[in-house]
Amino acid sequence: MHKDSSQLPTLILASQSQRRRELLEEAGFKFEVVLSSVKEIIDPSLSPRDNALKLAKEKALNVTTQVQGVVLAADTIVVLDKEIIGKPRDEEDAIAILTKLSKKIHEVITAFTVYDTKMKKGTSKAVSTHVKFKKISEQQIKDYVKQFKPFDKAGAYAIQESEGSFIEKIEGSFTNVMGLPIDEVTEILAEYGIKSEKH
Repeated sequence: MHKDSSQLPTLILASQSQRRRELLEEAGFKFEVVLSSVKEIIDPSLSPRDNALKLAKEKALNVTTQVQGVVLAADTIVVLDKEIIGKPRDEEDAIAILTKLSKKIHEVITAFTVYDTKMKKGTSKAVSTHVKFKKISEQQIKDYVKQFKPFDKAGAYAIQESEGSFIEKIEGSFTNVMGLPIDEVTEILAEYGIKSEKH
């Protein structure tokens, strides 16, 4: 269909997250994966939103030195009572995090950066979703951690695995909680000439 497909920029996802890959694939995007080597270090002097934006930008720029095309990078941060909840260190930490989130509302912020290496310009955006957890029992938490080993996930859970058992209410983008606010990402990618094959 596209005679000029060779002229279209290549989309590069700067993430090792399986969930982000799946979301982009489901949305109809073709892309390559190139991992960034940026360490996810939180700057206590910045707000959670600014931390997420800073990390997404750093990840994107880190990968632009290796590739040509349009780079997409993202960072997800979970915030409870102004405290940033990172990825759990181990099983014990994951249990402690989920115990904290039980019966409370927390905020999930995903920031993403789209950067075009040819135009040497980029766009960054942060999207926020509020998630309310049900009261979850100690046993439920232990079983979940044992079964899903959520050690690579901010907040120690993946929403698609825990939606039925943990989640009472979601306000905002569901895919944002999964790690990529797909509507907002699709909109900005289109500005850089990257279109979904579904549209």
